Amino acid sequence: MSFLSRFFGRWGNPHYARGIMHFNRREYAAAVAEFEHLLEEVRDPSNPDVELARFYAAEAHGHLCPGQVVGVRMAILGCRLIGLDDPRSRAQIKKLIVYVEMDRCTADAVAHVTGVKLGRRSLKFVDYGIMAASFVNLDTGRAFRVVSTEESRALAPAYAPEIPEKYPQQLEAYKRMPDSVLFRVEEVEIDMCEADLPGPTRYKATCARCGQVVRDRREVMVDGRPHCAPCAGGAYFRNARPVARPAVDRSPALPVTKDREGWESRIESRSGVFH
Repeated sequence: MSFLSRFFGRWGNPHYARGIMHFNRREYAAAVAEFEHLLEEVRDPSNPDVELARFYAAEAHGHLCPGQVVGVRMAILGCRLIGLDDPRSRAQIKKLIVYVEMDRCTADAVAHVTGVKLGRRSLKFVDYGIMAASFVNLDTGRAFRVVSTEESRALAPAYAPEIPEKYPQQLEAYKRMPDSVLFRVEEVEIDMCEADLPGPTRYKATCARCGQVVRDRREVMVDGRPHCAPCAGGAYFRNARPVARPAVDRSPALPVTKDREGWESRIESRSGVFH
């Protein structure tokens, strides 16, 4: 029996059986399609067999690890606490915002299970380096922060004593632990302005120094004038050097028209290079 079969157990669902068959053949696109069909059918949020959700989270990430098990359970618990039982559904997907505090596989699992995305502005990344996430119900305003406990690592042998290897033991133990052992939970208040919410851009500002458009109130005011973060001295990069147009332009040749020539000249005239 394959590792995945041992992990997920025997399922009678034909989509699961076909998904495992395709996965073992390394036909990953077909496997994903089958598991997606199964996830559409299995909607009961109280179903204890959440391995398929774990599998799909692992499929998106490329491997299965203890942190992903933690992330899946963190997401399920967080959504339950704020009253959402199917966060990926059309009826609930716009009610949820999640703040993740780490850029690790746990965050991938949380995002996949809940359906939140950076591009949808429902996923917020706060770089605290803590294995935690906060779940906000936009309808009710209630929010809960779910933190993975350090004690859970030490307790792994007690919950999976039959498995000697460290990471397989943690993976199985994290599946078995009660939520109260695996997590510490806090009800919190999170202040969000209109510019933090999902939806179209509500506000734009133009940097007084470089002319860059800054969206969603992320401008920095310097001497009463709006600046982008790099011009205000808050960039994550340094020593920026413009790259000339010939080194950038690899697009197919286009006919030179008067409009195109004028447009490119205006772009080039800003700093002598093509941006």
